[in-house]
Amino acid sequence: MPFELSLLGTAWMAAAIVVAAFIRGYSGFGYSAMVIAASSLVMNPLNMVAVVVILETAMSLQAAKGISQDVDWRRVWLMLAGAAVGLPLGLWALTGVSEDTARAVISSYVLVMCLVLLAGWRMAGEARGLSNLGMGVISGLANAPGMGGLPIAAFFAAQPMRAAVFRATLIAYFPLLDLYSAPLYWYAGLVSWDTLWASLIALPLTFLGNWLGGRHFLNTDPQEFRRFAILLLAGLAGLGLGKAVLF
Repeated sequence: MPFELSLLGTAWMAAAIVVAAFIRGYSGFGYSAMVIAASSLVMNPLNMVAVVVILETAMSLQAAKGISQDVDWRRVWLMLAGAAVGLPLGLWALTGVSEDTARAVISSYVLVMCLVLLAGWRMAGEARGLSNLGMGVISGLANAPGMGGLPIAAFFAAQPMRAAVFRATLIAYFPLLDLYSAPLYWYAGLVSWDTLWASLIALPLTFLGNWLGGRHFLNTDPQEFRRFAILLLAGLAGLGLGKAVLF
């Protein structure tokens, strides 16, 4: 199995990938964070960073049809400029620590972002200019563990943006961020044959979960389901933090 996972660990990750993809398809939120947080319980979470980036790119490209007219390209380029600075710094910091330290840092970050999302922070108007550049730096730092989407999603959710612009701008930003990230992940030693093998195994599970979530079989309101997803993510992050600190 990839990354020397046990049979039980492989089953856990398969279930986590399907659930994470279902949540993303249903509420548009949290695939990478959910998979990375789940992986921290059975392996070094840095092993899954490049995997989730590959899978997120595939899902974004699948959803990219017909969005170009709604993309706020000025935001996209400003955020990418910031991420170009933040990502190398994040990778330098994260790959220079032990597995348990990386697990603790990732879990703590996820917990903080869950609290931000649950707090429902709101801005009076749309953020322009340097604030998008600054959020790009934060997104780049957070993309070191493959979770650059959480701060951007929280940032956009706090603004009075049209839903179509919100969605289209995120879909445009992430593949470009991932394209920039890929060679840096390779240079940092986060890409191996196991990365490609795990991505091939996870791709059909990801598409299945995303398709099921997109069909909205549940009767729950997407916003209420999003809250449930954040609480589930916080629970996984709490377990990961506990493992790093106590075991």
